[in-house]
Amino acid sequence: MKSSAQWQAEFRALDPSARNAYLDEHSGLPGPRANTALVSAVAGVADAPLIQQLMESGDEFRMMCAAAASAFRGQDRAFLANAHSLASDARWRVREGVAIGLQLLGDTMPSALTSIVLMWADDPDPLVQRAAAAAICEPRLLRTPESAAVAITVCQRTTDHLRRMPIENRRTPAVQALRQALGYCWSVAVAADPLRGLPAFHSLDTKDAEVEWIVNQNSHKKRLTRLLEPSVPDD
Repeated sequence: MKSSAQWQAEFRALDPSARNAYLDEHSGLPGPRANTALVSAVAGVADAPLIQQLMESGDEFRMMCAAAASAFRGQDRAFLANAHSLASDARWRVREGVAIGLQLLGDTMPSALTSIVLMWADDPDPLVQRAAAAAICEPRLLRTPESAAVAITVCQRTTDHLRRMPIENRRTPAVQALRQALGYCWSVAVAADPLRGLPAFHSLDTKDAEVEWIVNQNSHKKRLTRLLEPSVPDD
């Protein structure tokens, strides 16, 4: 299996007229899994004209690449606005492209990612909140207490927004997508910093049905079950 760097080298070497066909051939679609390594590769090299070209195609995989490329350049207001819009796209793979791009940004500029996800966590659109949580709750990005604290904060804020959502609005696809993400994001955030994360997790209001579901889902994740298991005292 090729690495993202290998995909990037191949993509760079292409004549611009051959790029669309290359993406179509290697997208992994139709199929259960898109080629996310290729998405990451394109995100790292796509400039504004290429992003615009990918957007105008309307093709799901090309737009996933455009979403990742826009989010990766999220320090620029225009690119961030495009990523924000695509975070609410009806196609989940396009939305996932935004999360991938934000994570790539976080690899090299964690402060930029922090600024974006804290802002998006309070966005009125549940899908934008979902992008914030999915982006920051990635183990490779949570290797410092500071980054883990951001992930916990994003989980707290987005969960609270969900808890405050009127019951009649909770069955919408956008809210369900947020709930689904929080069903695993909490375990990632808590595992990164159990000392801070476990009290936050235990304080969640499980009297709310949606929050109870989120807690139950995370409690069954292996990364969290070992932290929740009561310790056995030594003889």
